[in-house]
Amino acid sequence: MDSSPTSLFDSYEQEFHQLIDAVRTKLDGDAKNEQGGSVPEQRKAALRRVEMELDEADEMVSQMEIEIQGIPQSIKAQYQARLRTTKSELSRYKKLSKDLHSHFNRTDLLASSGSRVGSPISDDPYGNASDRSRLLSGTTVLEDGTRRLQESQRIALETEGQGAEILMNLRQQREQIENARDTLHTADNAIDRASGTLKKMIRRMYQQRVVTAAIIIVLVLLICIIIWEKLLR
Repeated sequence: MDSSPTSLFDSYEQEFHQLIDAVRTKLDGDAKNEQGGSVPEQRKAALRRVEMELDEADEMVSQMEIEIQGIPQSIKAQYQARLRTTKSELSRYKKLSKDLHSHFNRTDLLASSGSRVGSPISDDPYGNASDRSRLLSGTTVLEDGTRRLQESQRIALETEGQGAEILMNLRQQREQIENARDTLHTADNAIDRASGTLKKMIRRMYQQRVVTAAIIIVLVLLICIIIWEKLLR
């Protein structure tokens, strides 16, 4: 397995180009099918696949933006240029897909309006087959939007759970730090008391030494006086 700092970037870029090639093939096919008069449902299904592949390509670009942060500065400039080219290509195909989608919508609307001119009123609550097809297409788009919304909600709930867990860990760490601080404060007070006690003991020791020395001096003087008196007699 390639472990170079650019391997993931190159992999995402390769997947991006594969997706873009698939999008290009579908868009070119739609343009030819438009001249040949393809079925509207087939064109719309192809455009939906194009939109999904463009979303995947957009995800690849996002991954490339993340990976480029870890590329060494000596070669980072050329990879940034490749990333800019990739973004420009993605934007171009997004615009082409959007324009083609709008064009097909206008074409379908005009065709539907033309087919209704002079036609009798039908008892079908959904209108003609074209209206039913548009309804089915709208339902498909709605279901796809609902699925994406549910997926976003699931991701949001997972993110919220992870955030709550992180906050709990941070609170526990804060409590540990506060307990350690209190322990250090208690130990500091104990050291201060012990230091005061030692100072008092040292001061009393010096006082006892002074008293002992004074007693010895007095005793020596008394002995000298007694001996002096003995000698004089």
